[in-house]
Amino acid sequence: MSKSHKNRKKHQAPAATPVKKSLSKIFFAVGGVALVVAIIFLTTRKQEVSSPPITRAQKPITTSPAYQPTELWLQRAYAVDNLYHHVYTPGWEGAYGAIGDAYLFAVTNDSALLRFHTVQKSLLHLDNGYWVDDRVWACIAELKWWDVTGRWNMALVSDASARYTQARNEGRLSHHEGYWTWYNWQPGASVNEKIFTNSNMNQMITVACLLYDATYDQRFLDDALLVWNGDAQFPGVEKTLYRGDGKWEGRKGRAAFGDELPWKGTGYCSIGAALYRVTGDAQYKKIVVATAKRIMDPRNGWVDPDDFFQIHMDGNGAFVNFLIDAYLIAPAELADIPEKIEKTLEHVWTNHHGTARVTLHRENDNGIRNGWNPNGGEDGYGVNEVGTVHAQGEAVRAFGAFAYAKYAAKKSEMDSTSRRKRW
Repeated sequence: MSKSHKNRKKHQAPAATPVKKSLSKIFFAVGGVALVVAIIFLTTRKQEVSSPPITRAQKPITTSPAYQPTELWLQRAYAVDNLYHHVYTPGWEGAYGAIGDAYLFAVTNDSALLRFHTVQKSLLHLDNGYWVDDRVWACIAELKWWDVTGRWNMALVSDASARYTQARNEGRLSHHEGYWTWYNWQPGASVNEKIFTNSNMNQMITVACLLYDATYDQRFLDDALLVWNGDAQFPGVEKTLYRGDGKWEGRKGRAAFGDELPWKGTGYCSIGAALYRVTGDAQYKKIVVATAKRIMDPRNGWVDPDDFFQIHMDGNGAFVNFLIDAYLIAPAELADIPEKIEKTLEHVWTNHHGTARVTLHRENDNGIRNGWNPNGGEDGYGVNEVGTVHAQGEAVRAFGAFAYAKYAAKKSEMDSTSRRKRW
């Protein structure tokens, strides 16, 4: 689920890109190259409350110029990824794919992925875009790559912090409608479009948690808790939007232009999971589990009863990623999530088992459609696009996150005693 930047570019000047110190850029580039050449990898992780084990540290970075995976879902993920790299642009769509590539790198240690996002298409050059969620995806991409490459390259953290702090200082975190939440623009901004909030904007909570984990700067955690819990004067998103038993309710509207809960609350799975990781508070985990269970129960009308694809919406890369984030903090409670997502991706790959009325998977170049309903008609932006940077970035995020979850789950069964911090 996304929005038309082309339309907004006609009547708005781009938001200022955060200041990036030249020394940070140099450090990032040199550090990235050094990592590839010297085959330096992971440092020891802190213990996690509950997450699958990480085994990348036992494998060297793959230096083959054309990495050839043998596992089926890695093969498919790489097939999708190849087109994404070809159509890449440095906006929020490119950031979506960069998140997916981080998951793939966590599994494969493929140096070609590392080079792409550190040398060829530096993450530091991702655009801030216009709305808050544009920079959210850039921040998450930077912080995921910081994590999977050993948590030593602080230029990525500094850049994400600058993006976040700029949005905060602009006043895009506000309570002007009676509760704490992030907005696409700061209230009162002179823009020719609606100023609103939704669960995408509030992924800034996820960013704040990741920044707190990287820096231990209390202001980030304070912000995250403020938006979720509120303060003495104004409630946060839980009291305002959550109805219990996994059900979220908010204002209606078009998917990308006003619907407060475009995935019926699924976005809060990632947000709650991020809060759980940095606080250990079981209440966040409880809400995440209930939300994921509700949305993936076909009786509630959001997913197909056989293949579990979204019936009504685009934004499938984010949707899958949100569910994987939920699964990774609660693999026992959500043990069926990987199986359901696998059925979804099989449905996409096979064009709904050969019966789709629209092209879901363009087989000649592995372009993937933005919407995954085999009959079309979804809400969202550009749902009929196939193989564009938007659609392909979504696909890479979905296939990459699933491949990581499948790999991590397999390793968890083999070694349940190894617990290391994961996102």
